[in-house]
Amino acid sequence: MASRIVVDTNVLVSAILSPDGAAREVLRRCLIGGARPLISNALFLEYEDVLAREDLFSKVPISARDRAVLLDAVLSVCQWVNITFLWRPNLPDESDNHLIELAVAGNAEWIITGNTKDVAAGELVFDSFRIVTPGIWLKEDDEHGNTNNPNS
Repeated sequence: MASRIVVDTNVLVSAILSPDGAAREVLRRCLIGGARPLISNALFLEYEDVLAREDLFSKVPISARDRAVLLDAVLSVCQWVNITFLWRPNLPDESDNHLIELAVAGNAEWIITGNTKDVAAGELVFDSFRIVTPGIWLKEDDEHGNTNNPNS
């Protein structure tokens, strides 16, 4: 069974900016069914906002239209999760709290982020999921034999 994951916006951006990086491989595995990304209204709005920032993508050959198509593809494999209870883990960056809330509400196994230090620094600690970088998640996923098999 594919891992239930929360993909932080910085991973999505890194996947676009760095074609050979671990973030790109995380995104690829989501798109082929090797992982089940979770999404909420807050994360969707954050994805949409960041992908619309032309200056952020000025050095890569991907148009706003291509980014919209990519977002649609990502959304097509995501499981929407309604957040009905706000945990407020009080992370250093308050705008990251929604990642923890999504992981809890969606019964995620992983939060994948390039900012593990801040996302893991909340006052509330949950044992039900791990907060890791794309590289660490890929290593763990490979060790469990989930590399390319959407049915594993």
